[in-house]
Amino acid sequence: MGLSFVFLAFFFCQLVCSSSILVCPKHQSISLVKFKETLNVDPSASPRCYPKTNSWNTSRDCCLWDGVICDEMTGHVIELDLSCSQLVGTIDSNSSLFQLTHLQRLNLSWNEFRGCHISPEFGRFSSLTHLDFLNSNFSGQIPSEISRLSRLEFFRLSPSSRTDLRLAAHDFKLLLQNLTQLRELHLTSVNISSTIPLNFSSHLTTLKLGGTGLYGIIAESIFHLPNLETLYLSSNYQLSGSFPKTKWNSSASLMKLDLSRVNFSDNLPESLGYLTSLNSLSLTNCNLRGLIPESLSNLTRIQSLFLQDNSLNGTIPSWMFSLPSLRRLFLSNNHFSGQLEEFKTSSLEEIILGSNQLQGHVPKSIQNVVNLTGLDLSNNNFSGNVDVSLFSNLKNLLGVVLSNNKISLINENKGSFTWPESLNVLLLAACEVKEWEFLRSAKYLWELDLSNNKLQGRIPDWAWSNWLSLITLDISNNMLTSIDSIPLLTIDTIDLRSNLLQGSLPIPPNSTRNFLISDNNLSEEIPSSICNSTSLFMLDLGRNNLKGAIPQCLGTITTLEVLDMRHNNLSGNLPTTFSNGSSLRSLNLHGNKLEGKIPQSLANCKELQVLDLGDNHLVDTFPMWLGALPKLKVLSLRANKFHGSIQPSTMETIFPELQIIDLSQNAFSGNLPASLFQHLKGMRTIDPSKEAPRYRGDTYYKDSITVTTKGLVREIVRILYLYTAVDLSSNKFGGQIPSIMGDLIALHVLNLSHNGLQGRIPPSFGDLSSVESLDLSGNQLSGEIPQQLVSLTSLSFLNLSHNHLRGCIPQGPQSHTFESNSYEGNDGLRGFPVSKSCGDDQVSDTNDTISGPDDEESDSEYWSDFWKAALMGYGSGLCIGLSILYFMLSTGNPKWLVRIIEDLEHNIMMRRRKKQREQRNNRRRNNHF
Repeated sequence: MGLSFVFLAFFFCQLVCSSSILVCPKHQSISLVKFKETLNVDPSASPRCYPKTNSWNTSRDCCLWDGVICDEMTGHVIELDLSCSQLVGTIDSNSSLFQLTHLQRLNLSWNEFRGCHISPEFGRFSSLTHLDFLNSNFSGQIPSEISRLSRLEFFRLSPSSRTDLRLAAHDFKLLLQNLTQLRELHLTSVNISSTIPLNFSSHLTTLKLGGTGLYGIIAESIFHLPNLETLYLSSNYQLSGSFPKTKWNSSASLMKLDLSRVNFSDNLPESLGYLTSLNSLSLTNCNLRGLIPESLSNLTRIQSLFLQDNSLNGTIPSWMFSLPSLRRLFLSNNHFSGQLEEFKTSSLEEIILGSNQLQGHVPKSIQNVVNLTGLDLSNNNFSGNVDVSLFSNLKNLLGVVLSNNKISLINENKGSFTWPESLNVLLLAACEVKEWEFLRSAKYLWELDLSNNKLQGRIPDWAWSNWLSLITLDISNNMLTSIDSIPLLTIDTIDLRSNLLQGSLPIPPNSTRNFLISDNNLSEEIPSSICNSTSLFMLDLGRNNLKGAIPQCLGTITTLEVLDMRHNNLSGNLPTTFSNGSSLRSLNLHGNKLEGKIPQSLANCKELQVLDLGDNHLVDTFPMWLGALPKLKVLSLRANKFHGSIQPSTMETIFPELQIIDLSQNAFSGNLPASLFQHLKGMRTIDPSKEAPRYRGDTYYKDSITVTTKGLVREIVRILYLYTAVDLSSNKFGGQIPSIMGDLIALHVLNLSHNGLQGRIPPSFGDLSSVESLDLSGNQLSGEIPQQLVSLTSLSFLNLSHNHLRGCIPQGPQSHTFESNSYEGNDGLRGFPVSKSCGDDQVSDTNDTISGPDDEESDSEYWSDFWKAALMGYGSGLCIGLSILYFMLSTGNPKWLVRIIEDLEHNIMMRRRKKQREQRNNRRRNNHF
């Protein structure tokens, strides 16, 4: 009894004592509650998470709260794990969080602190060993105070989306210098923009610096860190380096290596074969070349091998298909050739070999790779028949891509073949597909590409009921003749271009964002029900026979980015309902019968980049108000009935991004608009960094425009980022060509032909260093061809015909490439290619001589004296005439001496030759008689 009482008393004492130790200090509990109250919980921020702070209740000890861990001896809060807690808000420097001074671990990952800066107060947590901000979307400058956390072993600060999160280069180096205990460092997608320091912690096991803007050369010492297991330096495009040629110090421990999109410009080294612990190797887009070294066969633990987007060549080694652990093999977009060896491993799950030069038959051993989920053999030279039964045993297939080979897909056992239920992607473009039946069992497809095949007639009814899960359907470039409706509820993209479809326009489902049905034979009017598709990004109805008016409601679809109705028979006025907030970036109505004026509501389309209204019946003056559109790059009004002069604008900035303007074949008059050319910034600078614009659905649609270049009418595709042109031809412009046009140095095409332009060709045209086509024909230009045009080394087409040009044709590297018709209709031109001889290229006609005000009278006198001397020389002998002329010039202005003497010699020589020809002809006539 006594012993039992003593034991119970002892146990009770221990329980009480222990409980008293674990009690959370009241001030820390209050700090946690205040911190919670400064943040909101938003379930949409992280739908798969749950709000840990909802369990915090002051009636319970804070050490028992979800995410809170206390020291077992002191009760202080030493760990706060609020990862994935749906937290939204900001953490200011006066936050009560910073009163938890005993924290050793802090995890705020997978929350939403967008717009919140990282406070310098985080540097106060001197005991911190783990700090995790992964995917919490902080922004702004990372404070240098973080480098004070000298005990930090784990630091993860990578945003989940593109945010302006920056770490100064100096602070980056300071952080690595002070945090000598670091084992894991994750700074992926943080903007550092620095070279790579050399003072990394020797304890590092994980280093992730992908997409941080690092530049310079990778120090080889990084590859020799003794404990390194994971190294990610990918997507640092200005970073370069060399692989170690000998054994890596970390070769025994390195398991994951990702150097994708880092420039190595080298062969794959044999030294990679020392990394025998490696299970993931990614060297995508590293400018690698040469063969795959035999030493890589030592990587028996490798599971993921990514070598796509390089210049590797040779055959794919047979041992690669025998690596026992290999699951993912990505070798696409290289220069591999030859035939594929048989597959001898069942571990492979993804085989991605597209865009190479592989040939021969598709190996039948693919049917033995029973774990295969993805196969891409597209864009190669495989040939022969491929029976769909090859995929019968592959029950885990998610995607098959065989497009653009020389194979013929066949189905010998009709009716007995079934696709696995897991199949989501089937891309069979240009595979000689002639029938639909083999698709009957494919009931769960998300993406189906049957373009460029030989399908005819109608899509079978069973197909629509089977394809209810389709998101993308591409049946373009076949021979389909009719389609009444598209009963697909979730479809995003429908591509029916280049078929033989007739009848009325089928209306896409409301879910459709990209609908392309151009290059068919559709007729009838466009039904207004097309506007029920309020999710449309892209509507391409071009090159059909659609008639009637354009539905006004199309202008109210604010999501619409591309509206292409070119080359139809549409009539009436343009829509006037373009609304504020419009996303329209490309409007192409070229080649219809549209009338009226350009609607002022287009000024609401602030995103507009391409406006092509050419070849219609529009009647209007020049819409200078379009110059307020900040992103407009292409403006084509050609072949309409625009008229009047182009008046100067009162706006400070007009057409700042314009790269193509085509006003040809109208009735514009007056002088060329010099004030307009002063503002065309997009043509005044050459920017090699320009990139092609991207649309949602950009895979399918490419902007194009009809231009006249090099004397031919052409359709230019992908125009917006590298092509520049000014075409004002076939109008009624008069006056002189403004010399400021020479400032448009980015121009590729300049066409001012068939107007009433007068005066000289500006010498400033010699500055058009990029111009390839220059057409000034059919005007009233006079004077000499400027010598400066010789410097236009890019010029491949020149037309100066049918003007009043005189003098010698300048000779240069490009001159000999132009035919004589480039100059025809200019009776005053001499020299190659219109005549064999020109004399001195600098000789000018009297009427074309440019003189300063002080020289005008004296020059006239000397030309009068020249003709007198020439007559004296012809009448009394060459020597006497030249002597008289020399005496006259030696007492006056000698600058005309060379010209006068050489012209006199040339005239006398031509007369002498003419007299000799007459004498020979007379002798022949006498002999004949």
